[in-house]
Amino acid sequence: MEHVPSLTPAYISRQDRLRSIIGGSIGNLIEWYDWYVYSAFTLYFAPVFFPSDDSTAQLLSAAAIFAVGFLMRPIGAWIMGIYADRKGRKAGLTVSVMLMGGGSLMIAAIPGYDSIGVAAPALLLVARLMQGLSVGGEYGASATYLSEMAQSDQRGFFSSFQYVTLIAGQLLALCMLLLLQVALTELQLESWGWRIPFFVGGLMAIGVYRLRRGLRETQAYEESAAVKEQPASSGWNLIRRHPREVLLVMALTAGGTLAFYAYSTYMQKFLVNSAGFGRQTATAIMASALFIYMLLQPMAGWLSDRIGRKPLLLGFGISGVLFTTLIFTRLQTVTSSFGAFLLVLSGLVIVTGYTSINAIVKAELFPAHIRTLGVALPYALANTLFGGTAEYAALWMKQAGIEQGFFWYVTAMIGVSLIVYLRMPDTRTTSRI
Repeated sequence: MEHVPSLTPAYISRQDRLRSIIGGSIGNLIEWYDWYVYSAFTLYFAPVFFPSDDSTAQLLSAAAIFAVGFLMRPIGAWIMGIYADRKGRKAGLTVSVMLMGGGSLMIAAIPGYDSIGVAAPALLLVARLMQGLSVGGEYGASATYLSEMAQSDQRGFFSSFQYVTLIAGQLLALCMLLLLQVALTELQLESWGWRIPFFVGGLMAIGVYRLRRGLRETQAYEESAAVKEQPASSGWNLIRRHPREVLLVMALTAGGTLAFYAYSTYMQKFLVNSAGFGRQTATAIMASALFIYMLLQPMAGWLSDRIGRKPLLLGFGISGVLFTTLIFTRLQTVTSSFGAFLLVLSGLVIVTGYTSINAIVKAELFPAHIRTLGVALPYALANTLFGGTAEYAALWMKQAGIEQGFFWYVTAMIGVSLIVYLRMPDTRTTSRI
């Protein structure tokens, strides 16, 4: 293998580094806003695409398409992970936002079931498949970009901004919902108002596309690209040369991604459908809890740069096993909105041990020439199996009369990941970046 001398730290100035991290983060925010708008407005558009007298059945149908969208994430991770490893992190980020914006504009324009019949949910499915392809590529490219762009003693802190912007995207979607709930009547929201956030998301994605074209490429990619004799990034080379790391990423992701979607995406429906809160109250509870949760991410990332990644993962695993079922059970009977807020926030604080550092942990496991694919593909597979099906599993168990089963399912999967955390090394000391 041809040796390429390491470039000096001055290769990327501190100002350029910060500008690139901020630029990449803003793009990630808009990507995830577009993804989460679907979930935030499901309560309003589900009747438009899935006519039924049973509100749970409508939510179940919409959640099924949400889950199917996740099926495209491994494909997106595979295609765009290879693309970002071969053509650059910036190139991968640019393509992903184009697909996301196109899907949002498509959803904004699809007529309802009353107008075009079964073509309406079919077109909704196509749009979500496009967005799933986008998100599959976005995670690996943005996680790798932020991890590589940060200095070695600040990787935990700066890579945590991937989830800061991910949560901010979800929070922005909820704020859009709160704004439209105030500005429009329930009837207006259900008939046409729910289309507004998808249209806004599509326009913002166009702006982000232009922003990402001006980002600076990472030093790690440019050094790797200069090495002429090394294995190409491909699914086969990933599995053949890094099987342990692939399995490790899937196992450490399973419990974390399921818990994250249970406490964030599904929780809004749970507060309405199971805890009995009104739609606006549930939205306000989630927006408040997610805002604090977002602020916790860089604090936990900074802490991981000081004490290591493993203590935070262990904290999430142990607390998740001990308290997940208790939190959900208590939420079923809580009567005050403030009490519900504290319970939701406590669950999100627990999940912070995973979300704040999961990107950097995965990036530190792989060499640069296959890092984006290594981060993206096994994560996407685990995310599809456990995160993408979280809402559907929860609603199915509720409809079957075994809602408690979902609480224990989340607890058990966190326990599986905890076993992995106990056995794996601390990637801060074994980093391959």
